[in-house]
Amino acid sequence: MHQEVALIATVAVGFVFAAILGYVADRLRLPPLVGYLVAGILMGSYTPGFIADSSLAGQLAEMGVILLMFGVGLHFSASDLLAVRGVAVPGALGRIVLATLLGMGLASLWGWSVGAGLVFGLSLSVASTVVLLKALEERNQIDSVGGRVAVGWLIVEDLAMVLALVLLPAFAGVLGGHAGVEAAHGATNLSIAATIAMTLLKVAAFTGIAVFVGPKVVPWLLTLVARTGSSELFTLSVLALALGIAYGSAAIFGVSFALGAFFAGVVMSESHLSRRAAADSLPLQNAFAVLFFVSVGMLFDPSIIVREPIAVIAVLALIVIGKSLIAFFVVLLLRYPVGMGVRIATGLAQIGEFSFILAGLGVTLGLLPREGQDLILAGAILSITLNPLVLVAGEAVQKQLQTVWPKLTASYGKAKYEKLNRAIEKIRAANEERNRQHQLEIQQLCETFPLFSQVDENSQEELLLLFRPKSASPGERIMRTGDRPDGLYFIASGAVEVELDSDPIRLEAGAFFGEMALLSGGRRTADVIAIDFCEFLLLERRDFNVFMSRHPALRKAVSNMARERAEMNVSRRKRNGQSLDVN
Repeated sequence: MHQEVALIATVAVGFVFAAILGYVADRLRLPPLVGYLVAGILMGSYTPGFIADSSLAGQLAEMGVILLMFGVGLHFSASDLLAVRGVAVPGALGRIVLATLLGMGLASLWGWSVGAGLVFGLSLSVASTVVLLKALEERNQIDSVGGRVAVGWLIVEDLAMVLALVLLPAFAGVLGGHAGVEAAHGATNLSIAATIAMTLLKVAAFTGIAVFVGPKVVPWLLTLVARTGSSELFTLSVLALALGIAYGSAAIFGVSFALGAFFAGVVMSESHLSRRAAADSLPLQNAFAVLFFVSVGMLFDPSIIVREPIAVIAVLALIVIGKSLIAFFVVLLLRYPVGMGVRIATGLAQIGEFSFILAGLGVTLGLLPREGQDLILAGAILSITLNPLVLVAGEAVQKQLQTVWPKLTASYGKAKYEKLNRAIEKIRAANEERNRQHQLEIQQLCETFPLFSQVDENSQEELLLLFRPKSASPGERIMRTGDRPDGLYFIASGAVEVELDSDPIRLEAGAFFGEMALLSGGRRTADVIAIDFCEFLLLERRDFNVFMSRHPALRKAVSNMARERAEMNVSRRKRNGQSLDVN
């Protein structure tokens, strides 16, 4: 296949195969992701027929992970992460350590070295972010206490894996492998302690910028773009921020793309435009998330199941049973409820993207045999496929535990759960209040100025961004005859008087003035004076022209008002024998 069309072919065939097999899986009452994985297997190099470019598919899948984590971040805040730290940090670190030790023990039975066992165990210890988020979305549990804890748990695991990826090359020689030229050079000039310190410093700098600088800069940029009124530019800016921050985080601070994208979403969640950003990025999230599962299937060699069936079963048992039990008992040791332990244990009973990265690095460094990488891929495919069934089984186990030990399941960990629930509810209430206040602003805008009910909600939000607040005291002259038109004034509160030679006109809250000069391109033809304390919403001349050009019905309504006022002036002129132009 020509290189020029490799990308098009990979995307086209990937989507077609995934759509067909996802539908078949759904008709067989299986999760669609099973169909996506089978599509990847059919497109991979281990099966006959079409062979897609696996490197391109992997990069496209990474975009799916980035967009998905960005979308999750849009529904999170720094406060959410801090609220679940009491269970997420010790839980994630404890499970990584214990699962890694289990993996090392399994590897030792096969006669592998300590280094191979360490890489193998680490690869099996971390769960797939994409799989967990898909499961939570399908069950509408992302906003639940368990969902918040599970996502926080994964963020800690991702941070730990970033450190592992940096330290493995430095320790490769000690563990029986070989480091690359760059890593060996680094080990000569920097001690391992310095490497650790540098990594932690980068992560701390990244976190500091994300927490303190990002919430001020990113929402401001988003607001700036939203004021242009261009929907395509807004969507482009959202994607540019998500992908740009993700790439910059990886290139500058050494963190993963997914982690950088997640924090980009967290930062953007501080803006009231976050819901619109989430809606705009959702179609791309779903499309590229599918390519993630397809790319996983492409890496899988089905023959490993025939060649090493016992080893595959052992790996799958460690992932599904061993890791689940570890997570369950860790949650119980932290004094949280049995139900939360079951939900987190089953949700994290799979492996994914970081496992592939660690396995690939282990093979490159000469630590992990190729067979180990095949077993990790087999474990990933099978655990992802079985995860929906594991979740259903977990729900059944939870009900059984409630039946057998009703008092224990009802009382154990209740105090800590309620405390955590109150903290999360407080954060959720604050976010809902912020959204409610924003919706109230839009509602009040439409109630005060019914004219704006003609446009959709996004346009109403755009108006709120375009308006420049302005105030005036009684007796203050707002507009002078002969001035160039600076914009259209909407009276939010108070009253003004349009000064005419013999018959002044009083305008109160809900009215607007200044439209005639804007529509005609001429100068102001009357003075306007505040007769009360006034608050105005000023739509500046350029913004008026741009906004009205996109909303012809609104422009027509304003033009009709201008024509009525002009006709009123003519009738007054006839009655009074003089010009009484309102503007």
